[in-house]
Amino acid sequence: MKPREHSVGIILAGGKSSRMGGGDKCLLPLTGRPILAHVIERLKPQVAELIISANGDPARFSAFGLPVVEDRLGGYAGPLAGILAGLEGARTNRPESRFAITAASDTPFLPADLVDRLCSASGEGAPNLAVARSADGMHPVFGLWPVTLAPDLEASLMSGERKVSDWVRQRQAREVMFPPLEIGSRTIDPFFNINRAHDLAAAEAFL
Repeated sequence: MKPREHSVGIILAGGKSSRMGGGDKCLLPLTGRPILAHVIERLKPQVAELIISANGDPARFSAFGLPVVEDRLGGYAGPLAGILAGLEGARTNRPESRFAITAASDTPFLPADLVDRLCSASGEGAPNLAVARSADGMHPVFGLWPVTLAPDLEASLMSGERKVSDWVRQRQAREVMFPPLEIGSRTIDPFFNINRAHDLAAAEAFL
């Protein structure tokens, strides 16, 4: 499998950011640039195409020059709905793609080899569902999702399923272990995410 040639990256930016006081935390500045810009910088070289999955007015992401897709369920149905919207967007923007790679919009240090390693774990031939793991546990929103999963995912959402971790475990997703990341003299989890103001301050210190 040739990762970059066949993959669409989906940045999940549909959360309510309640722990940061609401709004789009991915647009908050980190070292003078939006957090989302750091995520794009890390993921874009790894995929053939990149899209943003987010609800609301897409114009707020216009500066990034990327397609924005909205989930059809509405009402903040969670990351699973965002992943489904992304898979549908992937089929529209790059119909030949067999899978999509998902990543959270608040993780500025995501691995530079995320796609390569997920693809290796997914196997040859028809891709298999694969998700990331680190010392902090499983990170199911960082995964490789075959586009053929879209109907199953939609059916689960319509039946009320909302937890990504439960969904991927039920389908025996392959888990890929990622080592800690060295930044200067610090060692951090590569999936460190910015949930609160003190996380943003920590990310500033790391950089």
